[in-house]
Amino acid sequence: MDISERILATLIMEFSDLGQVEHMTRATLRLLLATLLGGLLGYEREVTGKAAGMRTHMLVCTGAAIFVMALEQDGGDSDAMSRVIQGVAAGIGFVCAGTILKGQRMSDVHGLTTAAGLWAAAAIGVAVGLGREATAVLATLLVLSVLHIVPLIFVPGGNDRDT
Repeated sequence: MDISERILATLIMEFSDLGQVEHMTRATLRLLLATLLGGLLGYEREVTGKAAGMRTHMLVCTGAAIFVMALEQDGGDSDAMSRVIQGVAAGIGFVCAGTILKGQRMSDVHGLTTAAGLWAAAAIGVAVGLGREATAVLATLLVLSVLHIVPLIFVPGGNDRDT
């Protein structure tokens, strides 16, 4: 076997994680769905002029799905999966913290709802990555309801104006 054949064989092996049609279809579906659902959440934030918009939510949701999918494809057990999910939840906390701004007064806080939306996007991504697509779609609809419909029905007395 000459060097070019060895290089080709190595390249084929490196990309073999999606070698079967079923694996390719499953990965494509999950990644596209995570991106779409994150985009729906981000679109709502984008049109209301909030800090974290469509691209941020898409990346958070897709990234969370990738973390879970990669471990699942590798045959990770429930303990390993639990640790990855904990890491995603903790890691997104750092991103969320960057969206929260506090003013001079205690009541002058902005970005909490955006941070919570990013946190929900990560959870939705985890659900998609685990193959729980219906749960992820339902969760997205509920989050969109909280973000878009609840403010139309309930006007809080100065609390949680959003953020």
